[in-house]
Amino acid sequence: MSTVPPPQTQQEPGPLLTLRTTVILLTAAIIGLVVGGLTFLSARSTAGAVLAGLTSFGVSVPVLHKLIG
Repeated sequence: MSTVPPPQTQQEPGPLLTLRTTVILLTAAIIGLVVGGLTFLSARSTAGAVLAGLTSFGVSVPVLHKLIG
């Protein structure tokens, strides 16, 4: 009498990003868009607005990482 091995189930991979990471990046992107938009409205400089938006995104990620966690 032989025993039949149980069928092997494939484990589903985990999510690409956790919920916490998604919230942090989305909030930082919104902050960057707001700062970039306000900079563009005040200075009418596209390059300056992009630079301000990217800088505020980069600065807000570590701050939000510490606040949300």
